[in-house]
Amino acid sequence: MGKWAARASWALSVLIPLVFLGLFFAWPVGAMLVRGFTAEGTVDFSGFSNVLGQRRTWLIVWQTVWMAAAGTAVSVVLGIPGAYVLYRCTFPGRRALRAIATFPFVLPTVVVGVAFRALLGTGGPYAALGLDGTTAAVVLAMVFFNYSLVIRTVGSMWAVLDRRAEEAARTLGAGRARTFLTVALPALRPAIGAAASMVFLFCSTAYGIVQTLGRPGYGTLETEIWVQTITYLDLPTAAVLSFLQFVIVGIAVIISSKLCSHNVALRMNSTSERPLRASDAVPAAITGVVIAGLIIAPMAALAARAFTYDGTWSLQNFRLLQTSGSGFTGGATVIDAIGHSVRIAFDATWIALIVGILMAVVLSRPTRGALAKAQHALDAFVLLPLGVSAVTVGFGFFIALKGPPMNLGSSGMLVPIAQAVVALPLVVRSLVPVLQSIDPRLREAAATLGAGPFRVLWSVDGPFMIRGLGIATGFAFAISLGEFGATSFLASPEYVTLPVIIARLLGRPGADNYGMAMAGAVLLAVGTAGVMALSEMLRPRTGVKGAM
Repeated sequence: MGKWAARASWALSVLIPLVFLGLFFAWPVGAMLVRGFTAEGTVDFSGFSNVLGQRRTWLIVWQTVWMAAAGTAVSVVLGIPGAYVLYRCTFPGRRALRAIATFPFVLPTVVVGVAFRALLGTGGPYAALGLDGTTAAVVLAMVFFNYSLVIRTVGSMWAVLDRRAEEAARTLGAGRARTFLTVALPALRPAIGAAASMVFLFCSTAYGIVQTLGRPGYGTLETEIWVQTITYLDLPTAAVLSFLQFVIVGIAVIISSKLCSHNVALRMNSTSERPLRASDAVPAAITGVVIAGLIIAPMAALAARAFTYDGTWSLQNFRLLQTSGSGFTGGATVIDAIGHSVRIAFDATWIALIVGILMAVVLSRPTRGALAKAQHALDAFVLLPLGVSAVTVGFGFFIALKGPPMNLGSSGMLVPIAQAVVALPLVVRSLVPVLQSIDPRLREAAATLGAGPFRVLWSVDGPFMIRGLGIATGFAFAISLGEFGATSFLASPEYVTLPVIIARLLGRPGADNYGMAMAGAVLLAVGTAGVMALSEMLRPRTGVKGAM
């Protein structure tokens, strides 16, 4: 009986996440794709060919791709010197600079867009550059958001690369540039390729940034999907555009696998750090300029604008948050939206944690043969929402779940479930490495002493899982607080979230609306950063393999 109960429990651990992802990810996204290939219940490619035959469609695709490519290229070019200085070299204040450089990645995209409006717009520190409302502004915001991803991904590998190959090249007469190009760069290629591919995915789906900074030119696939759905109610066209976005994401993943593949055995040290030297002046200067001019400046401009009213320092913009803004006729106030965001975030977090914990337990168990292949397939399926735009997820919910047969639109759970789907991959990625670090002999010893599967899970896996739950909870809650893409499709006018109402304030004329958007963005930034800082305190600081 006990053996069958254990097998049934493992089956449920697999079944529950699969049903959740099937029902709230595969079905909505599939329904969205089907909408682009059918008409009146029959297969019809005419709508698809009509959309692809429009010059505007390809202008939108081109703008999406080239802005994402530009954001990726600049992020990598600026991020490599930053990775070297912040992870390969040691100097006083390095830890603080690392924290500042990585801070943008936890910010909601709406906050990033608002910060660059404050930086580049009228009265902003960089207003003289004339970049407000241009594609260059969008690209700079993309770099701001993704710079930390490059330095963390590349820097983590660079910090442990064996220095002896570089020292040998220098001994043979190679200069610094040649040593980097022939020794360090090939070794770092997998990390650079992985970082670049992730940055491209984030840039090509940067819906919140584009919406808040304006849609220069023809906009992007993300914004056009929103326009076709909300403004024109043209769901078939939006479905075709979503399919094109899938194609772009798929190509990026294939290129990523090519860039990340290598056949060179890398020598690693526990650390290869060394003190910062005078010869490191160029990368140090580049890193300093980027952190001061691109990371700190937008946030400082945002804070200064939020605390300015009629040209003087004031808290008036924050007092106005008790209203819905000038030009609005009723509806939720910003304070109401803050309360909505927190309640939705709690719901989305517990949903993502329940499903994520079950999936992490299944994915962390050592397997062989056919089970191992099934486990890899399951892992890939769980990560799919990370590679699919939140706008696409929200659009799928809009056409598949908001109305019959499920009719979740009136239940109040549609937005939390959509946000949980978006957060789930990061929850799983936070828990799986912690559980995989457990020495299998601990489980074997507990089983030998008579502990059943549940007792092993509780007494061996449980303490380790608790160490990873802090960062997993933080990711889920912070992502939900700042989620904008899916929520913009699904939130009702009376139950909007803070990111949605910030975007609405920016879209309305008037100094009060603009100031309120800045104040709301400051509160959202403080909230998400505070959640992540609190969860970071609970992150495991040392390896746990083999010891409790």
